[in-house]
Amino acid sequence: MIGKGKSIAHTGTSIEYGWNQEKDAEIVFSHHLAGTEPPEITEEFRLVQQENTRCQKNTLSFILSPTQEDGKILSKEQLGELTQRFIKEMGLEERQAIAFVHRDKAHTHVHLYVNRIGFDGKAYNDSFIGKRSQLAAENVAKEMGLTTVKEVQMQKKFETTKVRLEIKDIHKYVMDTIRPKTLDSYIRAMQERNVEVLPTINRANKLQGFRFHYGGHNFKASEVHRSMSGGRIMAQLSRNKGIAKPKEIGKSVQLLGKTVELGTNLATSIAKNIIKKTVKRAIDTGIGI
Repeated sequence: MIGKGKSIAHTGTSIEYGWNQEKDAEIVFSHHLAGTEPPEITEEFRLVQQENTRCQKNTLSFILSPTQEDGKILSKEQLGELTQRFIKEMGLEERQAIAFVHRDKAHTHVHLYVNRIGFDGKAYNDSFIGKRSQLAAENVAKEMGLTTVKEVQMQKKFETTKVRLEIKDIHKYVMDTIRPKTLDSYIRAMQERNVEVLPTINRANKLQGFRFHYGGHNFKASEVHRSMSGGRIMAQLSRNKGIAKPKEIGKSVQLLGKTVELGTNLATSIAKNIIKKTVKRAIDTGIGI
């Protein structure tokens, strides 16, 4: 579950949004309030907020978002419990509060509004409220056996690592087995294996590098693996073509029927990688020893 929080000044507008019936909104929690309609709730907030006119951002707005899977099974009552536990974690138990659930999107989420001004006229300290909201939501998720942010992040990391390895394996197969000599043939070979290679071209119409789209994920070439930077890919294609010296590298490349210049950094990187490979081959074969 993810928790987000901030202080706001537009109380009425926000509560109106929370109660938006086009989003199938329902009240899941209400505390120290008699009304149920946005104008009534806003007026009740205002009456207390009059006790502290110095505080302009006098309402706290939170969004509590369980994971998509958790949101599907959480009942209205459980969402109310989740909200109440969050309020307690934040130390807001004795303040006016109203919470609405929205189920209009794939992710069920709760909009919670709490009066920042207490019945004693004191304003709630909102320092680092964003971070504190995250931590409070994390604690509530653990208490209720819901998926935490850290668990979501670990799962995403596992998934992206798996996808990056798959892209790297496909790239290696294409380079080692098919041995394309041109950028277009490399792009086609990767596309045939469901990996979309997306050239990155700047405003000056110069090729800067590549991105890879595969399995719903999109990575910069260097994010997939350091061996797949734009410079190394282009250097490999040049070697497949028989180019072994940096001075033989052209300043442009054919890409999808068009001539595209190489960006300065990319051209330098290609040259460096060709030199490194040449030196390594010389050492491996004992040339110059």
